[in-house]
Amino acid sequence: MAYGDFVIQRDLDFSVKRGDIFIIMGGSGCGKSTLMRHLIGLKEPAKGEILYGGESFWDSDPHQQVRMMRRFGVLYQSGALWSSMTLAENVALPLEEYTNLAPQETREIASLKLALVGLAGFEEFYPSEISGGMQKRAGLARAMALDPEILFFDEPSAGLDPISARLLDDLILELRESLGATVVVVTHELASIFAIGNNSVFLDPETKTMIAGGHPKTLLAECSDPKVQRFLTRGAAEVAAD
Repeated sequence: MAYGDFVIQRDLDFSVKRGDIFIIMGGSGCGKSTLMRHLIGLKEPAKGEILYGGESFWDSDPHQQVRMMRRFGVLYQSGALWSSMTLAENVALPLEEYTNLAPQETREIASLKLALVGLAGFEEFYPSEISGGMQKRAGLARAMALDPEILFFDEPSAGLDPISARLLDDLILELRESLGATVVVVTHELASIFAIGNNSVFLDPETKTMIAGGHPKTLLAECSDPKVQRFLTRGAAEVAAD
């Protein structure tokens, strides 16, 4: 991954298995969010391939790329809701854009997705009228609008208090179980890493490559790299024991 001649990360090689909650972790500036941008088709790698089911995303023609992207749902760090639209209208937007559903069907699906994230009855509220945690959940409802196979979350707990962050983690686990989706999460929050992650990659900004991968709790117990241990022991022992 590079911007011009400036290399962000190199020699990345990892697999995300179907049904994983896969954590992209590392310190500030290591390229976590940049990696997600590459994975969801917003930025092409300077070198290498990104494969979905053995099919190369960036070697595919635009029509095939769009088909693959239809399998993705994305929750951005800010929630990225349209402030001039109600929650139901925000969730309905992908359905209106990419399906031929009748307006009544679209409204029903939008209400269902909001109910799945605990926002039943808030369909006509605007983003400014709800809390930050509720905005994240509404963003998640919109990410699920097209029933994606893979959900991407960029720092989902950013800006949330610990209780709201834990509730969002619980919701992610529930949705993975009920929908069977694969989840890729960019985060540096230890509580979330240990609560939901079952696979991971650790990006290092100094060597500009991945220096560890696997189950976060296994890395905590067995990885000997001091950078990984420093990252995972910022109060991690108590969290991992929960």
